[in-house]
Amino acid sequence: MFSARVCRRPGFTLIELLVVIAIIAILIGLLLPAVQKVRDAAARIQCSNNLKQIGLALHNYHDAHGKFPHGGVTNGDCCSTPSGPTWTIFILPFIEQENLYRRYDFNVANEHANNAFVRTQFVKVYTCPSDPNAGKLFQPESGPGSGLLYATGSYRAMEGRTDGSAWFDATDGVIFPLGWRGVLHTSVNQQYAPTTSYPPIPYSPAERINNIFDGTSNTLMVGEYMTRTNPRRTTFWAYTYTSYNQSAAILPPQTRQMIPDYNQCVAIGGAFGSNPCKRAWGTMHAAGRMNFAFADGSVRGISPTIDMNLFAAMATIANGEVVPGDF
Repeated sequence: MFSARVCRRPGFTLIELLVVIAIIAILIGLLLPAVQKVRDAAARIQCSNNLKQIGLALHNYHDAHGKFPHGGVTNGDCCSTPSGPTWTIFILPFIEQENLYRRYDFNVANEHANNAFVRTQFVKVYTCPSDPNAGKLFQPESGPGSGLLYATGSYRAMEGRTDGSAWFDATDGVIFPLGWRGVLHTSVNQQYAPTTSYPPIPYSPAERINNIFDGTSNTLMVGEYMTRTNPRRTTFWAYTYTSYNQSAAILPPQTRQMIPDYNQCVAIGGAFGSNPCKRAWGTMHAAGRMNFAFADGSVRGISPTIDMNLFAAMATIANGEVVPGDF
């Protein structure tokens, strides 16, 4: 008779097991920040690439129509007047969204039921992966579409500059001078009444590239805005009402226009009430720099601590300022 001998290997002791767990925890702690940095860098690159596509689409639109699109078309001044289409709708055929463009009814207002399908569609090029509200539907807080659902976006057109006394969505028939206008500002219907065809004969008509006397490489065209609070005040790509897919550069003394947090901006208070918060710019990128598409099609980062006088100079197409290379 032969007997089998079973050899048992000793297992981990409790102390050894705790040491292994501690080492794994340390490694995870070291790796997570690196992984997060890689993810943020990838998101920042994607956001920048989106702006490059948007900038190219705007130039292709200009080539096809001899002018840039209106930032938006409204039938009257603020705040409940039905509006027409907006710049993001005009350029849909130039970002491979021809089918969605054809679903938009230009014979009725943006807020009309005929345009509900377009308003609630998500367009990848208009969405930054860093945006906490990406891929969601909300009702805007104000304006003629406040009771309707809109798909979120992450990019706003630069309307131009303002001293806080007038806004591009409430012009009351004022034609803003070239020195105050941006590339993509709102145009106001001359008749102040619903029309059957958009765009109507506007005040402050759409701009041509030869109007950009300050230089296309010095002039802002489209930039990022996202907010970590109050999603009803975020960016809505298809909503024409100015303070939701267009923003401006507001001159000092206000200094809070670059905060990606609507509620925080309002809580700070200051000059011009909540208007700097409604027409704000801001990003969730860890580096803090906001991506902007310039009128020459390039995409560059801008510091949230930029001097607001310099930012206002870059917001306009023909005010004669000299823009330094570092911002």
